Amino acid sequence: MDLSFGLGSLADLPRLRDSRVRRVSSYDRSGGNKDSITLEPGETKRFAEIQSAGVIRHIWLGGGSDDPYYHRKILLRMYWDDERTPSVDVPLGDFFGVGHGASSSYFSMPLSMYVADSPTRPARNCWFPMPFLSGARLELVNEADLPYVHYFYIDWEELKSIPDDVGRFHAQWQRENPTKPVPRPADGSELKNTTGTENYVILDAKGRGQYVGCVLSVQALTPGWFGEGDDMVFVDDEIAEDGSLRWPPSIHGTGTEDFMNFSYGFPVRDTAYGLHHGVSLVGAPCQGQWGTLSGKSNQWSVYRFHIEDPVPFHQRILVTCEHGHANSRADDWSSVAYWYQLEPHAPFPEMPVASGRVPRG
Repeated sequence: MDLSFGLGSLADLPRLRDSRVRRVSSYDRSGGNKDSITLEPGETKRFAEIQSAGVIRHIWLGGGSDDPYYHRKILLRMYWDDERTPSVDVPLGDFFGVGHGASSSYFSMPLSMYVADSPTRPARNCWFPMPFLSGARLELVNEADLPYVHYFYIDWEELKSIPDDVGRFHAQWQRENPTKPVPRPADGSELKNTTGTENYVILDAKGRGQYVGCVLSVQALTPGWFGEGDDMVFVDDEIAEDGSLRWPPSIHGTGTEDFMNFSYGFPVRDTAYGLHHGVSLVGAPCQGQWGTLSGKSNQWSVYRFHIEDPVPFHQRILVTCEHGHANSRADDWSSVAYWYQLEPHAPFPEMPVASGRVPRG
């Protein structure tokens, strides 16, 4: 069987597939129009379970809650092939590309969010392919203070088998609030970073796989521009068993805005999004040193997806970014990393409780 796990490949559409497409959704089984399920506060609900080989092609989630921070308080989890720990464990809004517990409209190749008439109840879409051999489970954990009304489609392709070299989809949330600034030299000389050890960690994964992108959300807590930090990716033998890093890394960037494929700040337009990189949440313009239209303001979500240029690893990968030049700043950083790998995956960091995930006041 010739299987394609590509995203939106027009060239592949004429090739007929030996498969069957199915959907799990929240439609009203009685034939009425109550097409949703409700999660009460504190409730965990498995809303999709598939017992077959296949690949999820598309996820759509609607609905919402009156809790103002439900996008951070509700967790989305996914399990593949009877694993006991989830391969996806991310706050709901962050998984779909928008941090800080916010809702926003943007469109990219693998993810989108769209706010229509109800600003707190956006449409959320995901087109990352998610293959599995024996089954898949998707669940939500409602740690919000109010009920969550949940509409969903899970569109998946039923297959006879999955090749051995096909990785499973993973997504992981991280937060450092605030980041710890490195002290400046006492003699007043320039602060430099030639180790990468104090960088913000977006992903630390072990095994064989490939990193395919991230969403980065930053709330500036320190005056000035937060975007001078370089991205650094260490791969395989650049990471020793004791965690020490070999310098220089395989991938070394020139600034956080460059990491996200922008330059001299982030655009302040609410349409600065593209297929592979963009701004999913535009920060409120700040006054003072940087003015109101500079793109150097308080709160942002930005993304960079490696659809055409994934980063393979065979033993381990460490995806990092400086928080300010040479890690000089104390800001609120959070992120979602997306990657594929063969199981088993390394244990995820412990998920903070809901009060530890909500945005700063």
